[in-house]
Amino acid sequence: MDRDALAAFLRRRREELQPEDVGMAPGVRRRATGLRREEVATLAVMSIDYYTRLEQRRGPQPSEQMLAALARALRLTAAERDYLFRVAGHNPPAASWAAAAHVAPALLRVLDRLDDSPALVVSSLGETLAQNRLAAALFGDASRHTGLARSEAYRWFTDPAERVRYPEADRDRHSRALVAGLRAAHASMGPASPAGELVRALRARSAEFAALWERHEVARRFEDHKTLVHPELGPIELDCQALFTEDQHQALVVLTAPPRSEGYDKLRLLGVLGHERFGEPAR
Repeated sequence: MDRDALAAFLRRRREELQPEDVGMAPGVRRRATGLRREEVATLAVMSIDYYTRLEQRRGPQPSEQMLAALARALRLTAAERDYLFRVAGHNPPAASWAAAAHVAPALLRVLDRLDDSPALVVSSLGETLAQNRLAAALFGDASRHTGLARSEAYRWFTDPAERVRYPEADRDRHSRALVAGLRAAHASMGPASPAGELVRALRARSAEFAALWERHEVARRFEDHKTLVHPELGPIELDCQALFTEDQHQALVVLTAPPRSEGYDKLRLLGVLGHERFGEPAR
């Protein structure tokens, strides 16, 4: 681990970004050049003290998960992300892992500008890589998940509480869509990839998943219209649009409702109250 190179790189990239580049309000009386350390720490979901120690050349070696979070927070390109991993003493992530874990900067720029509709960036494995405030209010904070549970498909087939956000009549269709999407990712990434690990774990843990996997259905799309059940607001009918990266490994998903509809009014209420008032569904 090259602490000097790591510290200099983090500091330079932080100073080159402005708050509006990452979806933050510029504020007043900013004496710092670029982003503040606490702003980077917030974006990367880590403590300010931890990030500060990295910039001061006295931090511990960051984990790969921490480096991936920093790469997203600092809007690094793929080449910059690989450099970050190397100076931190890790091998750059393999192409399949990188495709599932490193958010495309172009999608982040669009996400940063969406503040009136729930929006999130998801990987081909169903992992939420980034989400705005309304998406967190609607789905909950995705950053709390770790390991295989970062994938919606894994949670859907192993945790019954995950299904309460969908009406019972829609659950079978959603199960098929998740498996079809995972099969497409598995074909692209290969059996030795994180997709292969996810499939093996699910076939061992879920008879429903194993049966659906044998149907060999393949798809890479999202429902154009869906109903989500919020624990406080009840059913919310929404239109769903997805913007894919060129390699199809990530998608920016935006949920909207027609003006003057009940869903539109519920989204406005969600925006006013935020997710502080709404807990996770009872488990």
